[in-house]
Formats: sequence, C-alpha cells, structure tokens
Amino acid sequence: MSPTFFLKPLTPEARAALGGDALEVTQFPFRVGRESRIMSRLMAAITEMRRSEAKANNDLYLEEPGNLLNVSREHFLIDYREGGYVLVDRESACGTLVEGEQIGADRQGGSKQLADQDVIIVGTSESRFVFKFVISEHL
Repeated sequence: MSPTFFLKPLTPEARAALGGDALEVTQFPFRVGRESRIMSRLMAAITEMRRSEAKANNDLYLEEPGNLLNVSREHFLIDYREGGYVLVDRESACGTLVEGEQIGADRQGGSKQLADQDVIIVGTSESRFVFKFVISEHL
C-alpha cells in the first residue's frame, strides 16, 4: 500500500487554499509555499513567466495578502521516509509550528516526525493557515 495522508483545513484561509474539506496527498515530497507569482494588477496579465515544462516550486500555493507575511515562497515539505512522515522546514523565515513546537525559522531549516492528527501552523501562531495532518486510515 502506498503512503497517503490528508491535510484538513482548520481555518477559512486554509480551506480556501485546499479548495475544500481535505486534500489527499499521494506524491512525495509534498511542497508548500507562498504564492508570489502575482505582483500587482498590472502584472496579473503575465502571472506565469516560467516555461511550461519547468517544475513548480510548490505543490500547494498559499495566497497571503498584506505586508506582514508568515509564509515563505518555499516554506516546508512533507516527505514519506521509512518509519513514517516527516515535515521539513525549507529554510523559511518564520518556521512552522507542529503541535506548538517551532520547526525552523530564521532560515535555519529543521525537521520533525509527524504523527496522526498533528496540527500544522504555517508560520507563527498568528498565521491564518492552520491544517491538521491526518493519516488516511484515520480519516
């Protein structure tokens, strides 16, 4: 059986990012980061500058309005390794909170083994992007 997990949104912003009540993930590593390809209304007409065959930096893009940002362009990834799932901070500025424990921040990186039902906050405790990590057989 191939590894599968779900991200479940715990905030309206997380729900909007996932486009529903849950996102099933079956491909690893699964990368998350901030949408930064749209700079302004003027630039909206040319939102995608990379060539179509270029691989995206993220599998899930989070749109964060305003100047105070919690989410880095390449924020974290979740990978499946022997022994289970691991969250790896991708040298983000604010880090990632997993069950209240800060992983990464200040562009230092870091990692933590994930357990079923762990709450993941992308950035600081003020972030609008809060998810629950759910192993598929416990959905």
